[in-house]
Amino acid sequence: MITTSVFDLFKVGPGPSSSHTIGPMKAAYDFLQEIRKEEQPGTSVEIHLYGSLSATGKGHGTDRAILGGLLGWLPDTCDPKALLELMTKPDQTYRLPVPGEIRVGEADFIYHRGKTDFPHPNTMVLKLTDASQQVLLEHEYYSVGGGFIQRKGQPMEGTRETEARFPYEHMEGLTTHLRTSGLTLASLMIQNEKSLTGLTEKEINRKLDFIIEAMEKAVKRGLRAKGTLPGKIKLQRKAPLVYEQAKKHSLTSDSFLMFLNAYCLAASEENAAGSIVVTAPTSGASGVFPGLTYLMKHHFHYSPQKMREGLLAAAAIGFLVKHNASISGAEMGCMGEIGTASAMGAAMLVYAAGGSIGQVEAAAEIGIEHHLGMTCDPIGGYVQIPCIERNAMGAVKAYNAYLLAMASDPSYQKISLDSVLKVMRATGRDMSQKYKETSEAGLALSMTEC
Repeated sequence: MITTSVFDLFKVGPGPSSSHTIGPMKAAYDFLQEIRKEEQPGTSVEIHLYGSLSATGKGHGTDRAILGGLLGWLPDTCDPKALLELMTKPDQTYRLPVPGEIRVGEADFIYHRGKTDFPHPNTMVLKLTDASQQVLLEHEYYSVGGGFIQRKGQPMEGTRETEARFPYEHMEGLTTHLRTSGLTLASLMIQNEKSLTGLTEKEINRKLDFIIEAMEKAVKRGLRAKGTLPGKIKLQRKAPLVYEQAKKHSLTSDSFLMFLNAYCLAASEENAAGSIVVTAPTSGASGVFPGLTYLMKHHFHYSPQKMREGLLAAAAIGFLVKHNASISGAEMGCMGEIGTASAMGAAMLVYAAGGSIGQVEAAAEIGIEHHLGMTCDPIGGYVQIPCIERNAMGAVKAYNAYLLAMASDPSYQKISLDSVLKVMRATGRDMSQKYKETSEAGLALSMTEC
């Protein structure tokens, strides 16, 4: 059964990749706590990276994120500017906040390329060794997407022994609860959140407002920021220019899409710059949702309560994808990231507009269906091309899925959300590893100089 909290799914942290930055930082922080428990002091730490963490970790800032975690930093409180400044010099090392003299630098990172037989492609192994290179402590971690981590031998983060008040693991079970309880989807999600986290409804609403505000801040920062993004691509930011063009053509039929594109580009460019964003459900897809919520607030003028309810409806869809398929680009390609964000966004739009649960499901299904097979092939390992524009395209698809679902009878829909999630999972399994966040194929090969 699904025992994930809304605030496990929507997390605040530094970009550019929840799998490569937020997850590894949390894993490294966990390892730091384990080092502090050791009676025998170590002298060095080895960081072994596998799968896409090895293939695109440098471009995604995985090394900096792990070092930050080992220094005692956490994603939701760390300074993104300080994070970007880590390991800017080849021979620079950093003393860990533990007894003894343990320093970590670039030489302590070992990148293992090629196929692995670990349970998840995003795997990192951390080792504490003594002066004679004997291993004193070793833990294996999996960064499973959206900033969620799992230490080998332990339950995945976000799973709880406490059962939700209305337990479900498929859309069919969720709709059955709604039908028998008479609750709205938002009310049911609130009841589940209260039973899983112990939070009051007032506390839940306050945290939902914080998430929405963090998304809005990312858009506003991105609309103001100019210049090039970090990395070898030297990609120019587009959001401010698109936003200015949207304002100039505000009376034309295209302005609506231009504004939406500007908002999505703004948040996604902030993510690419390593700034603070919200995983929705991942950092790589963190432009889709803020673009839509910004539109809902500033163009549709939805009330704060409507915004909260839309976020809860989106979370229900995100939980179903995570539980029955995956939100990890290393497992599903970009259909796991942008596809899920688009489905969640479509569900949010429908629910906030007063659509039925059948229309919510139809919108989410359409969002997933039209991202099936989408590859994750970032050029140079940076979350920039095609990622940034892909966020804008995912939001446009979400809006169209909303229109299609609201304009038709959901009983006409032949494919259920549960069915398309099975297809999504099978497609992810069948997809070549080259197209799963490794930068070994597709668009990633179109600019080999990067």
